[in-house]
Amino acid sequence: MAARTRTYAVVGLALVAAVTAGCSGTGSGSGSGSTTSPAGSSSGGGGQNNAAPTESNPPGDIPDNQAFVAYRPSGGSFTGFTVKVPEGWARTGQGGTTVFTDKLNTVKITAVSAAGAPTTGSVTSKVIPQLRSQVPKFAAPKVSEVTRHAGRVVLLTYQGDSAKDPVTGKVVRDAFERYAFHRAGHEVDLTLSGPVKADNVDPWRIVSDSFAWR
Repeated sequence: MAARTRTYAVVGLALVAAVTAGCSGTGSGSGSGSTTSPAGSSSGGGGQNNAAPTESNPPGDIPDNQAFVAYRPSGGSFTGFTVKVPEGWARTGQGGTTVFTDKLNTVKITAVSAAGAPTTGSVTSKVIPQLRSQVPKFAAPKVSEVTRHAGRVVLLTYQGDSAKDPVTGKVVRDAFERYAFHRAGHEVDLTLSGPVKADNVDPWRIVSDSFAWR
């Protein structure tokens, strides 16, 4: 009976030792795993270092506090309209075209004589082929009719590459909105452009809604 008791005791001690060793192995594995950096952490091989820094105003975004002023042409082929443009932007002009630019954004205003009002069909058949030959990598044209405060207008949206920056040589992929306003033999084409990923929906709406005949 004593021998049998000693046998049970030996077996019991062996089981305790085995369980203790197993727990010790598990704890060691968890410890090494906890030192592994999660994906994207700065200690995990530069995940964050490779990411582009987040900017408060992404390139091409027009600031929320941008002021707008009324532009009334004083010369050119037609002066019977007014439109708001961003205050402080550089202005250039030639003939019936006036351009306002700031960094990566542009407001282009062109006045021409036109007996008939533009239609989605005429813009598709005439304007798009012209732009395709003028705008580098012209793509994704879409023609529609929209309503602005001046009435119904024909809107052409498309994409294209910007001119190469003379200093950096950088080319930006631009998104364009071209509004064709028409009244009494006069057409005014208002083209708004900026980087594709810029969020300029509100500023461009202010400009296009501000157009008025006078």
